Amino acid sequence: MNLYSLIKPWLFAMDAERAHNLTLKSLKIAQQLGLSSFVTPASVLDSYHCCGLHLKNRVGLAAGLDKDGKYIDALAALGFGFLEIGTVTPKPQPGNPFPRMFRLPQARAIINRMGFNNDGIDACIQRVKQSSYWQNGGILGINIGKNATTPIDMATADYLIGLQKAYPIASYITVNISSPNTQNLRQLQGGNELDQLLSALAQEKLRLRDSHKKHVPLFLKIAPDLEAEQIRVIAELLQKYRIDAVIATNTTITRDTVSHLPFGQETGGLSGEPVRRLSTSVVSQLHQHLRGTVPIIGVGGILSGQDAREKISAGASLVQVYSGLIYQGPNLIQECAAALAVK
Repeated sequence: MNLYSLIKPWLFAMDAERAHNLTLKSLKIAQQLGLSSFVTPASVLDSYHCCGLHLKNRVGLAAGLDKDGKYIDALAALGFGFLEIGTVTPKPQPGNPFPRMFRLPQARAIINRMGFNNDGIDACIQRVKQSSYWQNGGILGINIGKNATTPIDMATADYLIGLQKAYPIASYITVNISSPNTQNLRQLQGGNELDQLLSALAQEKLRLRDSHKKHVPLFLKIAPDLEAEQIRVIAELLQKYRIDAVIATNTTITRDTVSHLPFGQETGGLSGEPVRRLSTSVVSQLHQHLRGTVPIIGVGGILSGQDAREKISAGASLVQVYSGLIYQGPNLIQECAAALAVK
């Protein structure tokens, strides 16, 4: 029995968001006191290269757990191969009203409607610069989004601000157009809208590359609730604009498997085990179109090493976890990394 299995019942007796914040604060204290080894076993080292990045293993932290970069060093100590923080927006915003996070233990799932609550990208960047992980060359992605008050037809301006501010310090930058908790955001996954957005971002990325004399990979994060034709168009645009990687997927708005459960019909994005097959299907379809030209990062419903291997078998190069940590604890990181290690 590991430490997390002992404290999990106590955490699950709390409100989900309160437990989330308490856990992160506790991990930070443990890391500062040099006690991280009591929380998780030794890291699995499985050197892997993707998008010009040198990763110590293929398991990353998905965006959303550390929205503001407050817990970078504490999370890095758990053994991830790379971290992604955010989503951050140009201006600070409080997100949606409470309550906005719900556990569905029977389904090993979470519903959230956080709404990009964050302190703004400027505050996030300052925290990144102060982290030992970043100072020592750790792979750190910054996930960017638009402010809730920005009209959808002006969203590109917000993403350009995020790209410009994150570029000097990020290992890679993820464009989040797939959260269901910002009104109309998923419209940006449409063919014309996405074409215009990626065109603007690709042009600005080239300018920034020349200005900063370095290449920072640009990733796109998409939803699991896409039709086959939408996935085909997205794949074409990824190649057209030479986007460095695609993250598949964000949370789902479907409720087919959880609608009968307590909190199962709450508004928001559903993550955890119920999204696994949807996510893996999107990974597989992307792989069929991209044929290795654009790396795929598989995320959604990974609660075991076998789930991680499923994503790789479907065509992913890397995986990310979030909800699985809530149910399985930090040992999941090493389990997945070991399952994906090159024998």
